[in-house]
Amino acid sequence: MRAPDFWRHGGALPALLSPLGWIYGAVTHARLARSRPEASPVPVLCVGNLVAGGAGKTPVALDLGARLLGSGGDVHFLTRGYGGRSPGPLRVDPDRHDARAVGDEALLLAGIAPTWVARDRAAGARAAAAQGAGLIVMDDGFQNPGISKDLSLLVVDGGYGFGNGQVMPAGPLREPVEAGLARADAVVLIGPDETGAGERIGAAPGRAIPVLGARLTPGPEARDIANKPVVAFAGIARPDKFFDTLRALGCRIVGAHPFPDHYAYEPEDIERLTREAEESDALAVTTAKDWVRLPAGTRHGVRVLTIAVEWEDEAGLDAILSPILGRREP
Repeated sequence: MRAPDFWRHGGALPALLSPLGWIYGAVTHARLARSRPEASPVPVLCVGNLVAGGAGKTPVALDLGARLLGSGGDVHFLTRGYGGRSPGPLRVDPDRHDARAVGDEALLLAGIAPTWVARDRAAGARAAAAQGAGLIVMDDGFQNPGISKDLSLLVVDGGYGFGNGQVMPAGPLREPVEAGLARADAVVLIGPDETGAGERIGAAPGRAIPVLGARLTPGPEARDIANKPVVAFAGIARPDKFFDTLRALGCRIVGAHPFPDHYAYEPEDIERLTREAEESDALAVTTAKDWVRLPAGTRHGVRVLTIAVEWEDEAGLDAILSPILGRREP
């Protein structure tokens, strides 16, 4: 699904749906309150968010996984495998599994480190530990009560913040902001804070929550794409973010095609898009998350633009990560 526009603002429709949001929030609170999370055999770093998609948690998880691998130890990723068929626990093999089997995020993570798909996160952690994991980076699962987290980071998009501040379906929140912040160890704020999210985080009752500033930057492919005409397409939560990135590179967008988040592309979709690019003497360009969902045999005509995370305070990030590094298995 794509986030509806009214999730960003107030108005009659969010007000009408707000009772359902209260119910959704209450159910989430009750589920978390009565849960008895299972302890993982190895430390778990959870990278989650409070809104439904689009905050940037997977790029952050990828960056942290690579960073922790660089400091030594056996890091494994754990994810639900949203959009995939397999309930897991399953170790992802990019040579055998496609996005329809394990989901697009799992394939991206598997390019960095061993990755497990498991709807039962505790079972996934046990399987990873049995296969040599000394530390688990969990992409999403902040609201999952089945497994204990040793360190929980919430990712917030500075341009979107908490949307209209209401819980689904009245707004984008998976749970009330203050309830989520109470369980977070730190917040990663991506990009300039255009919505006042930082002020709300700072006003959270009980304790001061560290806020780590970061930004998403285009990957090395940008050199070959910048300042050229492109036909851009993206099936992510907020496709406009991708289109804006291309514009910032000086690209002339002759076609911009948004698709639903986690959209399962068919060969005819890619044939139509690449034909449009050829007829316009342009490049067909998409995101890494979309690229892994392209049908076999269709990727050769499509350019991919990856993104990386740049941190404002590397020392602050290291201070946040140091406790979990001290608890990891050798």
